Amino acid sequence: MDNVTNSLMGGAAEAVPTKQSDVSREKIRFMVVSGFLGAGKTTTMIALGEHMCKTYGETAIIANDLGANLVDTNLTQTSGCTVAEIASGCICYQMDNTVDQIRRLRDKDGAVFVMSDIPGCGVGALDHVYHTLADNNADEFILSPFTVIVDPERLRMIMPERADINLPEELVYLLQLQLEEADLVVLNKCDTLAPEDIERYVDFLHTACPDIPVLTISALERTGIEELADFVTTHVSALKNFSVRDNERFAEAETKLTWYNRRVYFKTLDGSKIDFNAAIEDLIEEIRMGLIERKRNVPHLKMFATSGNGDFNKASLIGVDYDIEYAQQMLRPHKNARMIINARAVCESRPMARIVDDAIDAVCDKYNLDCQVFFTECFGMGDEGR
Repeated sequence: MDNVTNSLMGGAAEAVPTKQSDVSREKIRFMVVSGFLGAGKTTTMIALGEHMCKTYGETAIIANDLGANLVDTNLTQTSGCTVAEIASGCICYQMDNTVDQIRRLRDKDGAVFVMSDIPGCGVGALDHVYHTLADNNADEFILSPFTVIVDPERLRMIMPERADINLPEELVYLLQLQLEEADLVVLNKCDTLAPEDIERYVDFLHTACPDIPVLTISALERTGIEELADFVTTHVSALKNFSVRDNERFAEAETKLTWYNRRVYFKTLDGSKIDFNAAIEDLIEEIRMGLIERKRNVPHLKMFATSGNGDFNKASLIGVDYDIEYAQQMLRPHKNARMIINARAVCESRPMARIVDDAIDAVCDKYNLDCQVFFTECFGMGDEGR
């Protein structure tokens, strides 16, 4: 099956991004990468950025989230890509800062292509970001297709089997909205699928979001990245009009999520070296069990730990029913490690904070560790006073 698939029906010329062959390279290209929690947005941006730095020109990544102290920033920096961070709020609501960051990456770092993700299950950047830039900065920026990353497991929630993966129905609604917003849909993690399953998923996407191009990739194995790079550097956004029709339902969906971020420093009390890979695995398992006990879930839990000298562990979990995924594990034992924990949980903020506190205490007791906390934030989208 061809990696690039299209379903072009009546009126497709208006909905599908158009070929862009005569624009000036003096303008900088900008692209937003959206997608469901755990779909692989960061891994995709890293794979795409590394490829484009070699084939297209200097490419930069903006890591964006509602909280601070981001795993994604630290992981992206290990790739060698130029990285900036916009934290403590979606780029949708800090456009002056976003434009300044893009200009800085262009002028200081020589970037000709910049991409940014948006937080969690974010929806609305097509309107707030793309249309704002098109109206106010058309002389500076070329807007590459608004790209939505989907992964097979989450996609099953809206496919004919209507898989129940222990996430609220409200989050299913957010996934549907993301597909509607897309200029381009990218099916990631195809290394986990048989060829016939890839075809089934792509056929469904053509039905669910007709007239929108679909690409298939494995960001982890770097397959399909060349085709993705070619598409996003030769096409532009259709700048279609998209809006959330049911604002009350959308607000209810957002209130299901809690953001948890913590930066800590672990060290062994007796100065011995330990296997921090094992400690990290136990920490995740303790959090998993705490959530299961309270009948809660975590659509995305990410941890980044390092002792310096390029040795790090990046681990993630996309739900209490899934295995831990590792981008990399530490190569040797260490006496200490700096760690960032990011969680996007379907759990109230106070119980979530207690779950992580209890997990850290359990790991410290087991491995004879001291833990210094440098930063913590835990908030629900519907928390009063936020």
